[in-house]
Amino acid sequence: MVFHGGMKALYAREITEAERREIERGLRTSSAFMVRRCQILLMSVDERLKAREIGERLRCSDQCVRDAIRAFEAEGLKSLHAKSRARHSQQATFNQAGRDWLKSIIRQTPRAFGYETSLWTLDRLAELAQREGYSEQLVRAETVGRALAREGINWQRVKHRINSPDERYAGKKSDAIG
Repeated sequence: MVFHGGMKALYAREITEAERREIERGLRTSSAFMVRRCQILLMSVDERLKAREIGERLRCSDQCVRDAIRAFEAEGLKSLHAKSRARHSQQATFNQAGRDWLKSIIRQTPRAFGYETSLWTLDRLAELAQREGYSEQLVRAETVGRALAREGINWQRVKHRINSPDERYAGKKSDAIG
């Protein structure tokens, strides 16, 4: 048995004359977002078209239409303007205590924290920061590097140097270099 129960049709509420003027003005702006929202609202109010029908006419999804109508119900004319997509949460991953912790950790050997190497990498520091609870999630190496830079520490990749067991190595090296 196939059930064909559909959703209840969603229409925009009746608009005031002031809202109509603002919506019609929005049809002539350079913002594609605003033009589309205004078209959707006017089709819903004036022609009483369903979301699917408006979507077909405007070549957008019916979900886009429903989102526009719901936004208008909730926000009024403010819904005609595109919202910022920037993150609204605090973006600094390491607070001052976390940065102080990082400064103290890089002066210790990674072996003290269970690593089988004596060199820190930004990835290792990020992993340890999560393990020790200084970051809620595993952060990227660049994030650790920026936190260190805020503390005046210029992080550079480790340079591998050759150390010879020869006692006269330093003298031979300086003679070879000149």
